[in-house]
Amino acid sequence: MAILCTTDQLQSGEARGFEVEGTRLVLINHRDEFYLYHNSCPHRSIPLEWMPDKFLDVEKQYIQCATHGALFRIEDGICVSGPCVDDHLDPVPFEIKDKQIIAQLPPSIPVENV
Repeated sequence: MAILCTTDQLQSGEARGFEVEGTRLVLINHRDEFYLYHNSCPHRSIPLEWMPDKFLDVEKQYIQCATHGALFRIEDGICVSGPCVDDHLDPVPFEIKDKQIIAQLPPSIPVENV
């Protein structure tokens, strides 16, 4: 589990990137509902933004991949335009407790020397 921020720190129409233990995430507040995804375009497995926290299209209706312009619905992460149509962003489970947004990340798996 990782506390990302509080609900008051991300206004409607805003998105913010986080990195937790090497995992890149994008948190979006869309119409006062929160959505959390892995920050990785399914087309090339690269981060979605080209500048920090610039994840949304101009109208703030879609998540936009800065590399190829793919558009993803905020509500479910489905790609509706671009090179990965019908693919999707990977959602990350989270909870809101006492206004804190807490990502439910899987535990790190130690790498053993072989």
